[in-house]
Amino acid sequence: MNKSISYHEQTDIKNTIRLREILKTMPPFCKDYFRAIEPTTSTKTRISYAYDIRLFFRYLLSENPAFKNYTMQDLKVTLLDQLDVVDIEEYQEYLKVYESSDNELHTNKERGLKRKMSALRSFYLYFYKRQLITQNPTLLINMPKLHDKAIVRLDQDETAALLEYMEHCGDELTGQKKRYYEKTKLRDIAIVTLLLGTGIRVSECVGLDILDVDFKNNGIRIIRKGGNEMVVYFGSEVEQALRTYLEERKNAVTLHGHEQDLFLSTQHKRIGIQAVENMVKKYTSGIIATKKITPHKLRSTYGTALYQRTGDIYLVAEVLGHKDVNTTRKHYAAMSDEKRRMAARVVKLRES
Repeated sequence: MNKSISYHEQTDIKNTIRLREILKTMPPFCKDYFRAIEPTTSTKTRISYAYDIRLFFRYLLSENPAFKNYTMQDLKVTLLDQLDVVDIEEYQEYLKVYESSDNELHTNKERGLKRKMSALRSFYLYFYKRQLITQNPTLLINMPKLHDKAIVRLDQDETAALLEYMEHCGDELTGQKKRYYEKTKLRDIAIVTLLLGTGIRVSECVGLDILDVDFKNNGIRIIRKGGNEMVVYFGSEVEQALRTYLEERKNAVTLHGHEQDLFLSTQHKRIGIQAVENMVKKYTSGIIATKKITPHKLRSTYGTALYQRTGDIYLVAEVLGHKDVNTTRKHYAAMSDEKRRMAARVVKLRES
């Protein structure tokens, strides 16, 4: 890739090529739908939809007797009119547990089910609106009900313990493990401190370039979901971690085209999302056995702390990049754990 192309542009180009390859394995008429939703969706969203809708057609070919002698290329848009509510309900039931073509077992819980059914509903709606089909049975299906999950996050003492552990756990290592730790220590501390101190998404973190960091205003320029550009500000702890890492970063050897990448992998190029997820898991599992911590949980940690300190749900929504404040309110405006603990203390079963 040309180094003048940004990380986000490179990602979109790769995703566009990937989507074209997926569409080759789907019925030809599907291209019309994906062309139509292009202006209002990200390439990542379209790829997710493509996988989900392709699964629907694979299900029809393997499980629906009416299509047992068909191939993917034989399927026409008119087949959507041949399906009724029961067919769609049977597909939704199938999604709960099914085997892929490589005999791997897959399961979907309520969120996975809802995502796949939402993709199918959007697909049907496109052809129905254009009067290419006469019915839309997906509108008659009850969508899976989503149940709220408790927010998994780090408490303040756990946050401090994590950073302390990252700074000193190398003392107990030897040999190759110690050399790897020393090589990646400042980078890892900078990444985790940045995630905890700003609440940015892991995709936004790995997409940062050196020039996106502004120490004059203590802000970073990020590209949010949907492509919007935003400056997120950080405090002194994040500043110190970034400055320390960047001082070491000056001497790093990089592959051609990766000279401006902020966070580098051990392969001398931009670090990937999976690598950050693995890194967070490695450090947190060493000190917090009762919680499964991911980069997104670090984001939740920041969002919860910001709301508890300010009580301003609109500020939390703005900083986290939520388009709908109701999303933020749903997750962060519930009673705090401390208030629930207080409720347990104030109710007495026997008067002393």
